Amino acid sequence: MDRPARTIDLAALIDGKKLTPFNWVLMTLSWLITMFDGLDMMMVSFTAPYMRDELNLTTTQLGNVFSAGTAGMVVGGLAFTYIGDRIGRRPTIIVAGLAFGILTFLTGFARSYELLLALRFLDGLAIGGLLPLAWALNIEFVPKRVRATVIAFIMMGFSIGSAVAGPLTNWLAPVYGWEGVYFAGGGATVLCAIAVALWLPESPRFLINKDIKPELVAATLKRYDPTLDIQPNDRFVLGDETQNKANFRLGDLFVGPLKWITPLVWLGYGASALGIFFKASWGPIVLEEMAVPRETAATVSSIGGLFGAVAGVAIMRLAERYGLLVVALVPAILVPLAVLIGFDVFTGTPLFLPLIVVLAMLVGGGHSAIISQLALYYPTAIRASAGGWASAVGKVGGVIGPIIGAAVLSSGIPAARTYAVAAICPFVLMLCVLWIYFLVERPNRKTALSAKVAVAH
Repeated sequence: MDRPARTIDLAALIDGKKLTPFNWVLMTLSWLITMFDGLDMMMVSFTAPYMRDELNLTTTQLGNVFSAGTAGMVVGGLAFTYIGDRIGRRPTIIVAGLAFGILTFLTGFARSYELLLALRFLDGLAIGGLLPLAWALNIEFVPKRVRATVIAFIMMGFSIGSAVAGPLTNWLAPVYGWEGVYFAGGGATVLCAIAVALWLPESPRFLINKDIKPELVAATLKRYDPTLDIQPNDRFVLGDETQNKANFRLGDLFVGPLKWITPLVWLGYGASALGIFFKASWGPIVLEEMAVPRETAATVSSIGGLFGAVAGVAIMRLAERYGLLVVALVPAILVPLAVLIGFDVFTGTPLFLPLIVVLAMLVGGGHSAIISQLALYYPTAIRASAGGWASAVGKVGGVIGPIIGAAVLSSGIPAARTYAVAAICPFVLMLCVLWIYFLVERPNRKTALSAKVAVAH
């Protein structure tokens, strides 16, 4: 027999829960689709030497191809996340996943520089919209205390996909050509997107914020935890949010403390993106220029990316416990290491390739760490759009990075110097993280400590 309707605070309900099997299924689906997101985005870096040889591409043209994909991500990050805040996370993620799978597959048919440029841009559109939506969907199902770790876990999928691009290219390209890499990656992505379409839920927080489909809210929460006493006629509210914003405005990202947080996250993310796309696009080719065999260069870059994925999760677990200073420690180590490598201190020694792996690990781990901060400061109504804007603005650095790399490599300076040039990026990231800490986190920690002392007395 149905009981009388009651008011249920979804925020308080989820904050009081541990992760359920439903969370792990959702995180696994998101992890898989973001893994293919990373694979499809980064395989161009590993197939670039083969495409350069077969299509007679210049260094400048390769830089433009790299940047076209990132430019697409800028536009896609804005467009898809805006749509996701309007019509829902689930349908937008599904469309984005299917789109970049199909476009990656079609890239295998490119036989000209112009067509390759167009396909990479269109592919980037879909890829750029997916990540912020996946973050938004997952953190709306988990307690605040583990949100950063969940985002880092999902980002690990992107990093692992990026790392898999190297071995996949080494395996397929010598036999089936660079085209075979795109056919395999695109086809697998489409299959994953179909699985996502079958099992991915919609965010109850999104539905409550829009005041629509209470029956779907109830059904989804029963999937989340079958033991919950939930009925469709219950009134669902979000106790941790005071406003219900039907339409996103850019000014919403600069209200209250966000007026400091948003610019700093944008700048830090942009610098980090410039560095990581600089490394991801040109890393294998730079190592080739330094007399490292092509297959070895791809393997070293992939191992570094894989370790970076694990490092990202570890950094965020530590940051949840000890604060943002842990995130700042990563670029503090990275900057001097990159400068030393850039000035040939380790070139030709047994330490060279292991340190390249460590460098790539720190770049990836630091990038995951700053990304995972994006969704922590914004309310549900604008969370996906906030992530989309941060991703889009930040990825301006990703557009510039490959172009700068092409200019540096074409200038005639030693290839190793690119590591020293790229050290500027983690230095800027470190400054932004420290600024956020001293402006936001440190005062909040002092307030929390004062409250505890007051209660104790």
